Amino acid sequence: MAFSLHSCKVTDKLNVEVYETSAQGNSLKKITDFSDNGKPLIITLNPEEKFQTITGFGGSFTESSAYLLNKLSKANRKKILEAYFSEAGANYSLTRTHIASCDFSLSNYTYAKVENDLKMEHFTIEDDKDDLIPMILEAQAISKEGFNIIASPWTCPPWMKDNKKYVGGKLLPEFNDAFSLYFSKYLAAYKKEGINIWGITVINEPHGNGNNWESTHFSPEEMTLFVQNHLGPKLEKDGWPEVKIFGYDQNRAGLPEWVDAMFKDEKTSKYFAGTAIHWYESTYDYFAKELQYAHKKAPNKYLIETEGCVDSEIPHWNDDAWYWKKEATDWGWDWASEKDKHLHPKYAPVNRYANDIIGCMNNWVDGWVDWNMVLDRQGGPNWFKNWCVAPVIVDPDKDEVYFTPLYYTMAHFSKFMRPGAVKIGCTINSNEVVTTAVKNPDGSIAVAIFNPSESKQTIEIQINNQSTIISIDAKALQTVVIK
Repeated sequence: MAFSLHSCKVTDKLNVEVYETSAQGNSLKKITDFSDNGKPLIITLNPEEKFQTITGFGGSFTESSAYLLNKLSKANRKKILEAYFSEAGANYSLTRTHIASCDFSLSNYTYAKVENDLKMEHFTIEDDKDDLIPMILEAQAISKEGFNIIASPWTCPPWMKDNKKYVGGKLLPEFNDAFSLYFSKYLAAYKKEGINIWGITVINEPHGNGNNWESTHFSPEEMTLFVQNHLGPKLEKDGWPEVKIFGYDQNRAGLPEWVDAMFKDEKTSKYFAGTAIHWYESTYDYFAKELQYAHKKAPNKYLIETEGCVDSEIPHWNDDAWYWKKEATDWGWDWASEKDKHLHPKYAPVNRYANDIIGCMNNWVDGWVDWNMVLDRQGGPNWFKNWCVAPVIVDPDKDEVYFTPLYYTMAHFSKFMRPGAVKIGCTINSNEVVTTAVKNPDGSIAVAIFNPSESKQTIEIQINNQSTIISIDAKALQTVVIK
């Protein structure tokens, strides 16, 4: 039996719009007709039960993405950036970029090219002016409400490290102040270009990512002392007190020891605005216990997912079905230790994104940032050949663009859950279908529902003695907006 949204007895009491992305072919499509599939699952919303305030959702500006945009026609470049940053598109509100080179750069480079330049007199961001900076500026011009940027160095300048290399090694204590000045110079240089940096992380992946690409090793205590005694005071002194400093910036299973060090007491906590996390510890587990621990340790600090992607995979071109199948692998499929192998099964890319974002939101995470916005058909360019999947894949030689289902998955959150929204009480009587909800600054409520099962489901949404009945396709993600 099929029925219209407006034919239900109680629908007039609850004004809703429903958007769906599904394995059956919907791509953020507005749905108005629903079917009765038996006893409904019940989603109960409680706007009076309030959790974290949402910072935003988005993706990352990388040299690889910017380089590819430069190789496309102006029309396709504009099409991609509008898809990410316009109100009609995903309307990204929180982004990330790299400070000097990373694995998704074309080569290794630093902004401090002259050794022992302790005063950073030769500091330069020239490497970013042909690609990265123009991409950010164009995105800013498109975005009506604007977006925040978190910037992360993958390494300090090699000459500051004990091994004098881009990869691996540790920051030598005698360069603590020089590295702090490096951040300050970066903030000033980007501001001069018209780009205000909202936040920074101390280092990307302080565990060192296996010494595969740019990295600098820090222990929790070393990073905490660096921020407490050098970076924090330097940014404050140089007039950057509003720039937020995030600690850690790696996988969630390691959260407890890091937040224990960072938020040990008032002195250690003073300059940390919050904690940055990645998702690479597991293909499917979002580590609720660790997220809860981090929040309880510092309930008034940010907890932001700053990087996630389907890694160690080559994207599938114009093959939407692949993104819904359990065919993707991550680095752990090949490299994880035997005791951790179970955390890295083959897993559908859409499931990975939808489950993780919803799981994070239900465990105090306030922002979620995807990795590269644009990659090519190989999953690069990447100087280390560390291939990954991005929501938008391009063929620069043919000037062709493919918006994968991951683009629409991200848009379900970034478009409808705006900065300043508050996560509210949201439960569902299902072990398979997952959901989360926020109340936006404009008063609307956005409910995300992910159904990974093989069966279409009827859903009854209840709030304040009002309700509406909808249905969700098998293998589908929906956003329900309650006006």
